[in-house]
Amino acid sequence: MNTTATPRSLIFLFALVAAGLILSAPDALAQCAMCKASASNLDSVSARTLNLATLILLCPPVAIFCAIFVIAYKHHNSPGDGDES
Repeated sequence: MNTTATPRSLIFLFALVAAGLILSAPDALAQCAMCKASASNLDSVSARTLNLATLILLCPPVAIFCAIFVIAYKHHNSPGDGDES
């Protein structure tokens, strides 16, 4: 029985844990101090909309970082790179 984890399963596990932490975090953790101060005067619907907007604005930088990481991981030791060690 092979007990070593594959990179794909580790990435899936990391993504699952990260998603669980994000979904279980209180709404205030998704905001900066200024956003939290302005949101404290809003009704619950507007505050929830502000929380959602903050999370949506976080998606493009995270996606760009993940894409760069995946490309670097795929090409870090590609055949033909001249490193024969």
